[in-house]
Amino acid sequence: MPPPDQPFVKDPLDAPTHALAGSLRLLCSAMRAILQRVSEAKVTIHGVTRGEVGRGFLVLVGFTPGDTEATVQWMADKIVGLRLFSDAEGKMNLDLAAVGGAILVVSQFTLYGDIAKGRRPSFIDAARPEMAIPLYEAFLAALKGRGATVASGEFGADMQVTLTNDGPVTLQLERNPT
Repeated sequence: MPPPDQPFVKDPLDAPTHALAGSLRLLCSAMRAILQRVSEAKVTIHGVTRGEVGRGFLVLVGFTPGDTEATVQWMADKIVGLRLFSDAEGKMNLDLAAVGGAILVVSQFTLYGDIAKGRRPSFIDAARPEMAIPLYEAFLAALKGRGATVASGEFGADMQVTLTNDGPVTLQLERNPT
């Protein structure tokens, strides 16, 4: 508690109705991706395979209202350039292109699940579909534009994802809006 002569100021992020809460959330949000190095991965929708890859990356990606084309481009550059595959000496020194790998991208707004209160997650920090779909499509195009072989799920669909994590190697990547 603050001293008696100072008023108690509640964290504005805990008060969604606070006038500044939306703006402050925007400043604190970041595009997120969970990247897993895989020996194989696939996504199915209603029992039909929608996308699959052999050696490469499975990328679960989510967007916030503050994400921009520049954020998407940065994330695509970072992912395509990551050196996460072993060279002849067993060091992580090779990128996706060097091993002939591919990327399976799956949209996942649940990366923004906030469980600070209660038992049901809040997804208030995730971008709404009208904003997230163009960012998702731009992300796929950015990866392809950098020479990556890309497969994907379907935005908003109920998907089943299977993978064999190689290593395991799993990274969380975030990029604040630029």
